[in-house]
Amino acid sequence: MLSIEAYRDTFISHLEEAFVTKEPVNLYEPINYILNIGGKRLRPILTLMTADIFGKNYKDAIHAAMAIEMFHNFSLVHDDIMDDAPLRRGKETVHEKWDLNTGILSGDAMLIVAYQFFENYKPETFQKLAKLFSKTAIEVCEGQQYDVDFETRDDVTIEEYIKMITYKTAVLVGAAMKMGAIIADSNEQEAQAIYDFGLNLGIAFQLKDDYLDAFGDPKTFGKQVGGDIIENKKTYLYLKTLEHLTAEEAQQLHHLYSISPNEASNKIQTVKELMVSSKAAEATLEAIEDYTDKALEILNKLSIDDTKKDALRDFANMLMGRVV
Repeated sequence: MLSIEAYRDTFISHLEEAFVTKEPVNLYEPINYILNIGGKRLRPILTLMTADIFGKNYKDAIHAAMAIEMFHNFSLVHDDIMDDAPLRRGKETVHEKWDLNTGILSGDAMLIVAYQFFENYKPETFQKLAKLFSKTAIEVCEGQQYDVDFETRDDVTIEEYIKMITYKTAVLVGAAMKMGAIIADSNEQEAQAIYDFGLNLGIAFQLKDDYLDAFGDPKTFGKQVGGDIIENKKTYLYLKTLEHLTAEEAQQLHHLYSISPNEASNKIQTVKELMVSSKAAEATLEAIEDYTDKALEILNKLSIDDTKKDALRDFANMLMGRVV
């Protein structure tokens, strides 16, 4: 087993060698740009790590890791277009740096290139990887549509929100890990268990991100604290707050989520106070812990040695223990 940093370094080194700008430049340069403006590379790291955990040389999983990272960045390019976002990881988004048509076309190419990486595997493995990938890709699209639908709905439930983040975020984490297991030729029970581990970890990760958006440290969070409140996003934190407010307080929160003031600091502060007083902030932390615990409990089903289980536990705890 390697360190997280070693898996990341291996992946980034391969990424830099494997994908270079070619003709037509205006199709491939934006792809190279989005792939190289940063990111934690968590999903490809998990693919490499999982293959290693199940006894395969982690380098054999590099093509699947590339597919996962390519798809993830494809989804970001198209999400940024849908959100009309000017920045991604502190840099201009693809459609802003080039134009809308380039963003759409380069994104489409990224999705196709992602599938091409699976051609490096034997037919049986290719089939399993492509089948999982197709299922995951359509679920991510469904999750994105749920997210869009929720923007105009006032009756979103917590169950619906969990389903949305499961599809939009968590399934790709689960798939990244299951791909490593498939490449290692592990049995279906173990492959599914590692998928479920990643799925629960992905849900916990998104809930933690929601929480940190409101209560994180602006110096280390990496994006504007209170962004979800400014954009009136109906996160788990928001929905949990509504559950425990008086009718008058709920009316106040609904009003705050119907306005977009130029100066949002008072709005952010008032909403955060309601999130704390309703104990929704505390309940969200408990939900994060619950989903993390579900992920860790799944490790007991895996027939791998304890040092490898410890590596997965350390990764989960590192991910959930972000102090930001």
